[in-house]
Amino acid sequence: MAKRDALGRGLGALLGDVDPLQGTREIHRIVSGNPATVNDVPVDQIVPNPYQPRSEFDAEALEELTDSIRTLGIIQPVTLRQTGPQSYQIISGERRYRAACAAGLTRIPAYIRQADDAAMLEMAIVENIQREDLDPIETALSFQRLIDECQLTQEAMALRVGKKRTTIANSLRLLKLPEEMQKALILGKISVGHAKVLLGVEDPARQHRLFEQTVRNDWSVRRLEESAQVKPREAAEAPATAPALPPVFQTLAERVGRHFDGQVAVRPNGKGGGTLTLRFDNPEQVETFISHLNPED
Repeated sequence: MAKRDALGRGLGALLGDVDPLQGTREIHRIVSGNPATVNDVPVDQIVPNPYQPRSEFDAEALEELTDSIRTLGIIQPVTLRQTGPQSYQIISGERRYRAACAAGLTRIPAYIRQADDAAMLEMAIVENIQREDLDPIETALSFQRLIDECQLTQEAMALRVGKKRTTIANSLRLLKLPEEMQKALILGKISVGHAKVLLGVEDPARQHRLFEQTVRNDWSVRRLEESAQVKPREAAEAPATAPALPPVFQTLAERVGRHFDGQVAVRPNGKGGGTLTLRFDNPEQVETFISHLNPED
């Protein structure tokens, strides 16, 4: 919050004694330098998007946005389509609209676009996918809606949302998980890395058992992979007292596994050393891992 307060004072210095509830357009003029493309629209003439891909909005994040809008107004305009002489429908920006209403604004800045129902649905879904706070299942469902309702191919979606086709295909695979596992992914009980391993388990009963063990024991992706790779018969024939990895090796594998969605394996060589092996299915896994190693790049 301190960061936002500092930003508010900076804009306040630029604008002088502008009332934040009425100064939205002026703020946008200073920020964008292009007020001709922005319209001030009364909030009572705006209705939410019936095609809104998001069914839930985080209450705490919405409250923070409301506080910011009380101080700064809306810096980034919403996007609307006109449905009548004095009526508009939201294409994108419903969170900003809700927060503006909660903050007491009577008018908000908006871009007005021409769009039929099909185009509006596509724009709303694409805009939603490009958000950074979606959970993996929300993203996958949005991709699926573009296929089912907008008749887009994976290649066309890749162009629309700026993602690789393999990324889209991997996202859609998450919808093959049983509902219980999808909910766990939404709630953060398992990661996308866990989900990928579980998708590779063909036997539903074994998949469910591994899922329950992962959640109950807070298994890392690597730990789940090791269990998923052992067939039931092989597990029965395995020695009852298999040698455990040294604690420092376990720590290494677990820490790497937190940031790497592929297979992580650590094998001691019996002389105090060993090897760390990372196996990946696509370049995206490597890029994500590298981004975790270099968070400031």
